[in-house]
Amino acid sequence: MYNFDFDKIIDRRGMDALAVDGLGTAPGFAPEPPEDGFDIIPMWVADMNFEGPSSITDAISKRLEHRLFGYFRTSDAYYDAIIGWQAKRNGVTGLKPEHIGYENGVLGGLVSVLNAYLEPGDKVLLHNPTYVGFTGSITNAGYEIVHSDLILGDDDVWRMDYEDMDRKIKENGIKVCVFCNPHNPCGRAWTCEEMAKAAEVYEKNGCIVISDEIWSDLLLNGNKYTPFQSVNEFTHNNTVALYAPSKTFNLAGLIGSYHIIYNDEIRKKVEEAGSKSHYNNMNVLSMHALIGAYSEEGMAWLDELRGVLSKNINYACDEFAQLGCGIKAVKPEGTYMLFLDCSGWCKAKGRTIEDLLRSGWRVGVAWQDGRPFRQGDYIRLNLALPHSRVEEAFSRLKNYVL
Repeated sequence: MYNFDFDKIIDRRGMDALAVDGLGTAPGFAPEPPEDGFDIIPMWVADMNFEGPSSITDAISKRLEHRLFGYFRTSDAYYDAIIGWQAKRNGVTGLKPEHIGYENGVLGGLVSVLNAYLEPGDKVLLHNPTYVGFTGSITNAGYEIVHSDLILGDDDVWRMDYEDMDRKIKENGIKVCVFCNPHNPCGRAWTCEEMAKAAEVYEKNGCIVISDEIWSDLLLNGNKYTPFQSVNEFTHNNTVALYAPSKTFNLAGLIGSYHIIYNDEIRKKVEEAGSKSHYNNMNVLSMHALIGAYSEEGMAWLDELRGVLSKNINYACDEFAQLGCGIKAVKPEGTYMLFLDCSGWCKAKGRTIEDLLRSGWRVGVAWQDGRPFRQGDYIRLNLALPHSRVEEAFSRLKNYVL
C-alpha cells in the first residue's frame, strides 16, 4: 500500500543539518570534517538520514494552505492522535486528553519536574552511562547528579544495581529519579520485571520518577517496549513520562514533545513549573506534524524502519565481532545507536580513544566521542543511515582506521 525508500542517499549539506553542517563547529562536541577525498558519513548526533513518511509533510502542507498563523488552540485531533498511537503501539488504555501536556522538549519537561519538586543544589539519581543531555540540563538547572552504575554482565546485558540505587537514594536524600526506557546510550529495553524492581526502590523511598521514553518506538529485532507507567499502580501514579515523535520520525528541528501524567496533583505542579518561562508553547506546524506522524502511514513507515535499523545493527555488531580488533559492540534492544567499548583497541594499539576518534573523522566516519556519556574509552555510533552508507563506513574503518 505504501512505498518507502530507505536506500535513498540524501545530500543534507546546506540544509541546516547539524549532523553534516555542524562538523568542526563545536570542539569537544562535534566531529572534525574529513580530509579531502572523503565525504561525510554522519554517524554521531542522534538523528536519522531517512526521509519520513509523506503523511507528515502532507499534514503540514495542508495547514500551510490556510495562510494565517495567529493564536491557535490545541486541536482534538492532536490528542486523538496521541491516544490512538499509545493504544495501538503500546497497549495503553485509559489515557485521556487531560493526562497529556505539551513540552518544548523532553529535556525541558525534565527540568520542569525538577523545578516543581526540588530546590537548587538538591540531588537527582541517574543511571550511568548517562545521556549527555541529562547531564547538561540537570546541572545547568542547578541540581546535582548522583549516578548508579549499570552493570554489564558476562552475557553482554546491561542491568540495574537495585541495592546501589537504594543506598544512594537514602544517602543523598533523593526525591526525584530519572529513568530512561529504552536506555540511552546502552539500548536496553527494560523488562516489566526489571522495572518493577526499580519501582520498588523508588516507592519505598517516596520518589517521583521522570521516565524518558523518547526511544520507545525504536525497538530492534522483535524486542518489546513496556511503558514504565504500565508496570504497577505506583508507576502509574508517580511517574512523569516524556515522549516525542521527534526521535521516531526525525522531527527534532520542528520542536515538540509531550508528557503523560495521570496523577492530578503531580500534573498541576509540573504544568505550573513549565508555564513560568512563558516559552513552553506549541508551534502550530509541530502540532500538525505529530498528527501526520501518528497516522496509519506513519505506523507502516515505522514498522519498515525498525527492520532497516535492525539489519544495520546486526551487520555492524557482526562486523566488529569478525574484525577482532578489540572494539566490543553490545547489541542494543532499542535505539539506533551502538555504544562501543574501545578500551581493548586502545590497549592493543597503545593509542588513545582520541586517536581512534580522529582516525575515523579523517576518513569521513563522523562518529561520536562516548566519554561525555561517562563510560571511559567508548564511542557512540549512529546507524540510522541507508545500509550502503553503513557498509561504506565499515570499509573505511577496515582500510584506514582499525
